Amino acid sequence: MPSTHYENFPVASWLCPPRLRPPIAAIYGFARTADDIADEGDADPAQRLDDLHAFRADLGAVARGKAPSARWPGVFGPLAQAMHAFALPERLLADLLSAFMQDIEKTRDGSGYADRGGLLDYCRRSANPVGRLLLHLYGVDDAIALAQSDAICSALQLINFWQDLSVDLPRGRFYLPRADSAMHGLAGRDFRTFRPLAPAAPPPAAIALVATEVAWARALMREGAPLVHRLPGRAGWELRFVVQGGQRILDRIEAQGCDSFSRRPTLGKADMLPMAWRAFGMRRQSPA
Repeated sequence: MPSTHYENFPVASWLCPPRLRPPIAAIYGFARTADDIADEGDADPAQRLDDLHAFRADLGAVARGKAPSARWPGVFGPLAQAMHAFALPERLLADLLSAFMQDIEKTRDGSGYADRGGLLDYCRRSANPVGRLLLHLYGVDDAIALAQSDAICSALQLINFWQDLSVDLPRGRFYLPRADSAMHGLAGRDFRTFRPLAPAAPPPAAIALVATEVAWARALMREGAPLVHRLPGRAGWELRFVVQGGQRILDRIEAQGCDSFSRRPTLGKADMLPMAWRAFGMRRQSPA
């Protein structure tokens, strides 16, 4: 599977305990394949939705201990083993598919999201299940940890949105909340003229909007960051790098003047040392 996909989430890295690498890889394979069904290739929206419904049916089959179809053996073979061995909740995996289906519908009708609440509901299904599945594997299930995990995962999803504006807008994917846009005097139609590497820079109002959304994502990430101290051993360290990777992408967006309409900011080798330094520097907060 392409390494560029789901890049803000760790995938069975060397920091992960060996016994958990197969289920994490199975979860990733499930999510990555479903995302590709929704987003890659030349299929029309109706065909993508039909394929995702078939994918959902196969998920239901393996959850009940039955044989799936023969369409995705590389996905549902490992996933069936992981669901049986680790009692992975079917609902969380189904939520991911619900989000992918919603992406198709939103792209087709161009409606986007009215406000932050609607976008966070999408994140609840598109990103938060990944964190909750990982916590499930580590046996962490208290309400505070789940809320912190949701904050981190939603922040990562938002960061991906603000990082990918130059990619998503030309493809009809519009994630900037309409209410936030309106606060800056912008409407959805204003963004149709934005193109990567366009000779004219986006207007100041659009730059200010992105700066607002970057601050929102950063605040959510900070809200969830204390979770790094709850996970045992290497898992906690891996999560530190996830948190710092997300923060570093926000730094990159800000470093290019919050103009991710023209160019997608990315991380490189030069970012690894600052990320490591910040990861090692994360401290428990003393009670107030």
